[in-house]
Amino acid sequence: MKTYRLTKISAMSVFDRPREKLRDRGAESLSDIELMAILIGSGSKKNPVEKIASQVLKLTDESNIVLEADDFLSIEGIGPAKATLLAASMELSRRIYSPRNRKIMSPADIYPLLSHYGDRQQEYFFSICLNGAHEVIDITTVSKGILNRTIIHPREIFSTAIELRSASLVVAHNHPSGNLEPSKEDRDITYRLQKAGVLLGIELLDHVIFSHKGYYSFLEENKI
Repeated sequence: MKTYRLTKISAMSVFDRPREKLRDRGAESLSDIELMAILIGSGSKKNPVEKIASQVLKLTDESNIVLEADDFLSIEGIGPAKATLLAASMELSRRIYSPRNRKIMSPADIYPLLSHYGDRQQEYFFSICLNGAHEVIDITTVSKGILNRTIIHPREIFSTAIELRSASLVVAHNHPSGNLEPSKEDRDITYRLQKAGVLLGIELLDHVIFSHKGYYSFLEENKI
């Protein structure tokens, strides 16, 4: 299954190539795969850089632990030098930009934490655990679905929140189609989670649906 949209860099207009795009439009204009391609630098005829970048992102998406340099060596085209560069870049990013302790004042504060998943072609469902001061304790990937479908259960959402003694919770998931309108299933799971939160004493503050275009908040729309 193809997870990311791949465009061969050599086939792009020179103005749309990742390095030139970053220089002219800023890093925020690049997708995850374009940023990863810049880090990797080059590939081979058999495994071009955009394909390697896709494989690295797939590995990081599917891992629940911090990846070490050796973890990247399983990807053809990644040698020891590139593997150590990737591991160092990810660890430095984690240290500097970790979402932990970031204060959440409104739904607009949630979107930047997850917006880089907006271009994924699978549906990801997240729980964001908050303490009593509405600071992020943890962001957990609860489920990875197939295209526009994901299967979740309240116990999976609240298990981490209970373990971390969270005061409240925000859930979020991406819509690969780009359509931000909540489906019937989205409304149903929000209602179920809200009821479960009342019973457990962990308030569900919001359910955020997002894509690369923006976000929809159940709280902002007075649906929660």
